[in-house]
Amino acid sequence: VKHIHATDCKQGRYVIFDGKACVVRNLEISRPGKHGHAKCRVEAIAMIDGKKIVKILPGHDRVESPIIEKKTAQVLSHSEDKANVMDMETYETFDIVIPTELKDKIEDGVQVLYWIVLDEKIVKEVRTA
Repeated sequence: VKHIHATDCKQGRYVIFDGKACVVRNLEISRPGKHGHAKCRVEAIAMIDGKKIVKILPGHDRVESPIIEKKTAQVLSHSEDKANVMDMETYETFDIVIPTELKDKIEDGVQVLYWIVLDEKIVKEVRTA
């Protein structure tokens, strides 16, 4: 986990709000008042459950940004919403939830790109040969 200023929460950046990894959707910065600091209104979407989180922070506040590990795995078997995959480097096998937008693309034997964010594994895309 690394720390960034609230004013650096640009669109598409990953941040941690309420213990959840989120993607910043919108950032509005109000100019500083007579005695105060600039305020940042950060709108983010949680990566796991898709919930919207809005935070209003002083511009100099520090925000946590997750370190994302990107890895490749091969699908060994799959059911409705879960797949059993094997990491292509460590050969570790584990179950991972299939996002709804990728359900029709997941087949046995295909390779997937997955991210490890805050000890959660998320399938991001299906790789084609």
